[in-house]
Amino acid sequence: MAEFGIAIHGGAGTVSKTKITKWKAQAYEEVLRRAYTVGYLTLQKGGRALDAVTEAILVLEDSSLFNAGRGSVFTHKGANEMDASIMNGANLNAGAVAGIHLVKNPILLAKTIMKKSKHVLLTGVDALEFAKEQGLDIESEEYFYDEFRYQQWQKALAKDTVTLDHDSEAGDKKLGTVGAVALDKKGNLAAGTSTGGMVNKKYGRIGDSALIGSGTYANNETCAISCTGHGEYFIRNVVAHDVAARMQYKGISLEEASDELVHGVLKKAGGRGGLIGIDRQCNIVTPFNTKGMYRGYKKSNGEEFAGIY
Repeated sequence: MAEFGIAIHGGAGTVSKTKITKWKAQAYEEVLRRAYTVGYLTLQKGGRALDAVTEAILVLEDSSLFNAGRGSVFTHKGANEMDASIMNGANLNAGAVAGIHLVKNPILLAKTIMKKSKHVLLTGVDALEFAKEQGLDIESEEYFYDEFRYQQWQKALAKDTVTLDHDSEAGDKKLGTVGAVALDKKGNLAAGTSTGGMVNKKYGRIGDSALIGSGTYANNETCAISCTGHGEYFIRNVVAHDVAARMQYKGISLEEASDELVHGVLKKAGGRGGLIGIDRQCNIVTPFNTKGMYRGYKKSNGEEFAGIY
């Protein structure tokens, strides 16, 4: 039987072991396990990698623990502007949305853009109009309100700084974003990424999560990748696609290609973060150059993991 599997992430960063309580860590791991389990069950039943990725990300978007969907951070104007993208490795079809607000699950909008429009990337109020036309769930601003996120925004406002999710003077730095990659029984790969972006971001800033090739990429010939970190560096280095390109043109493994990007190219440029990846042989990688990355995976050979550090 062909191997299959799924990997997920909930952001990379510096999460102090002395600051995060046992119960908070347990809560994170429970959601991570629930996310990859939902996706894995879809694959086990013969479902598509694309659907497994979507379902896993929905779990993470619906949790206020992660900077995506319901847990999205506040912009400078006090709004929640979200980015997401998804890609099908079988045919290179992709969908993405940037600067969207009020849509409950941006990953569903990205998938709908891929399936129901002639475009890849939609933005802002027009993307919201499209979401409404397609019957996607729209929530009130209250749905996205979280007291921790609000206080985070207030601190950033007072200092007039743009910060990463969970940044603090104590060194607790978690780079928001959630994502998933999967390989199904038919050998198809898929990847998806979703984020609320940076705290107190201004001028409609968009990160790598909405950009195919930078934060998300999938190609059946090589691998599926979802990134998390300081988006500007991932955009400049087109990280997700570069992993696949190095595999294809240099003939190296997923692990080698991923390490070259995360521990080489990104680190040299000053970029913090990580990625998750899966290839056609169901090899899974989760490299990061920060002190931790919320991550998990499950494979058909029984291998399973969820962790932070």
